[in-house]
Amino acid sequence: MTQQALPSGLGDAPRAGRVVRLPGVYRPQEDTHLLAAAMRREGIRAGMDVLDLCTGSGALALHAARLGARVTAVDISRRAVASARLNTVLARLPVTVRRGDLLHALPGRTFDAVVSNPPYVPAPGLTARGRRAARSWDAGLDGRMVLDRICDGALAALRPGGLLLLVQSGLSRPDETVGRLSGAGLDVSVTDRVTIPLGPVTRGRSAWLRARGLLPVHQDGEELVVIRARKR
Repeated sequence: MTQQALPSGLGDAPRAGRVVRLPGVYRPQEDTHLLAAAMRREGIRAGMDVLDLCTGSGALALHAARLGARVTAVDISRRAVASARLNTVLARLPVTVRRGDLLHALPGRTFDAVVSNPPYVPAPGLTARGRRAARSWDAGLDGRMVLDRICDGALAALRPGGLLLLVQSGLSRPDETVGRLSGAGLDVSVTDRVTIPLGPVTRGRSAWLRARGLLPVHQDGEELVVIRARKR
């Protein structure tokens, strides 16, 4: 996840009003809206079983439920789970919210679609420790601490013809995500790319990102991408 402002005209935001969040739970932002637009375009609809991994406040799970899907949402954060459950009650939508570690929360379950806006920002050391909010975006030295685990478990979590929609930053090597998913036997493409200004998190560590070669010297924006993978 990231901390920038969404350019105008960038797709559909999740419908209905604001979500409530306990302190430290990620606020829906531009990556949320980008993935929500992709969900609508890709045909998330009634009759589908959808899993929202790293649900945070539950905004994308609620979006899928409003599109008619049967939705399960998972997060490892107790505060995120509490926030998502409260938002499902307030929205009067039948979303099942579970606390757990990614797909380990639902062993053996399969879905028609899995959507995820996971932590993906490269971080110097374990900067998330002791900072609740940072757990929503910090993802290890290369930003792939959670992404790789989702890629490795996606095939088993999808039913035949099932769809994975994943949003991430260009700083965390989308080509590696494409390669891992393709290597697992999924049909993969990048469906959306948008460049946004560096926000406070990435701007604050821009020197470190440049030193690691993750942010080109003259680049002052961050690319967000949506990756689509389909099980044959």
